[in-house]
Amino acid sequence: MNILFLTILKIGALSDRGIYTDLLRKFEEEGHSIHVVCPNERREGRKTEIIINNQLNLLRVKTFNIQKASLIEKGLGTLAIEYQYLFAIKKHFKNIKFDLVIHSTPPITFTKVLNFIKKRDRAISYLLLKDIFPQNAVDMKLIRKNGLLHKYFRRKEKKLYEVSDYIGCLSKANVEYLKTHNTYLNFNNVEINPNTITPNFINYSSSEKEYVKLKYQIPLDKKIFIYGGNLGRPQGIKFLLETIQNCKRSDVYFLIIGSGTEFIKTKKWFDNTNPVNATLFSFLPKNDYDKLLAACDVGLIFLHKDFTIPNYPSRLLSYLEMKMPIIAATDSNTDVGFDIEKNKCGYWVISGNNRAMQVAIDKLMNDKKLFTSMKENASKFLMNEFTTERSFSLIKQKI
Repeated sequence: MNILFLTILKIGALSDRGIYTDLLRKFEEEGHSIHVVCPNERREGRKTEIIINNQLNLLRVKTFNIQKASLIEKGLGTLAIEYQYLFAIKKHFKNIKFDLVIHSTPPITFTKVLNFIKKRDRAISYLLLKDIFPQNAVDMKLIRKNGLLHKYFRRKEKKLYEVSDYIGCLSKANVEYLKTHNTYLNFNNVEINPNTITPNFINYSSSEKEYVKLKYQIPLDKKIFIYGGNLGRPQGIKFLLETIQNCKRSDVYFLIIGSGTEFIKTKKWFDNTNPVNATLFSFLPKNDYDKLLAACDVGLIFLHKDFTIPNYPSRLLSYLEMKMPIIAATDSNTDVGFDIEKNKCGYWVISGNNRAMQVAIDKLMNDKKLFTSMKENASKFLMNEFTTERSFSLIKQKI
């Protein structure tokens, strides 16, 4: 079977670890031929190119800057990308008949590509709904509700859902949100298909953890609470910094690793405040990040309190993979915190509630038996709900 995967993320090789590469690698292991279309963003200075590696055909299309770009360029890039991808596919994949198209959000502007492939090849399309746009932009006050931009992108969103034969949502709350706000859909074709990975458990000894901590100048005698991921407006970074500032425990240390639109503001706060209980790192390569993560103790999830859409951050899986208890500070609409507490691997607080956050930290720190049980429950939660086999099986059943 020939599979086409459309994404705006940079894909290097199927051996890379991640929610998409793990899934595609599973299809490859089952004997399918994988064709990936991803961007060569303007900042890279590279033309459209095709790379063939065993059963992977990687088409990198020259695009505008889409990730970590200004709002204007990101908007232009989002609008232009479906034409750029369509032209490149017609040119480089013209003799390939696709059986399945897997695509994810963002962006919501692949409709023309999907219509072309479905009409030409009679392919089935499966949408992995990772992001609900434009409502998330409305929530973050980046665009005005019912304004021209909102109406335009809402039409684009509806067309994408309509052209998708199947839609896989991240959680139960996501399914309910989609059904409530898109009553025209065939709900029989909407299902829960969460973020999934192929686990690679790292079990460090005490000496190995000590070596990693020394390398990054992290205290050896404290529990390390780590936040790893995007530092942007959707994460509600203000509450993350408040959490660091309000924590007076001498046995807790915060490690923040990430990049994004709020990184400079976060760094300025660190420079001005000079907290004795926290360190900020910018981007780390995936392998280095995983090794550092394995030496930490508690995973932190932050989402902005104003979200009305039920986000379900993929960083949850990295924490579960390392058998870490989790504290999730989110809005009231997502069910990620509910799921964490239901599976007894951490605590959920509403973003902005400083007292509740400090109570959650105290609970984890004051009960060693509870902490140990939460570590084991984290691993069980991952294996029960978020392995690549689950997502693969759901999609494979549709062919």
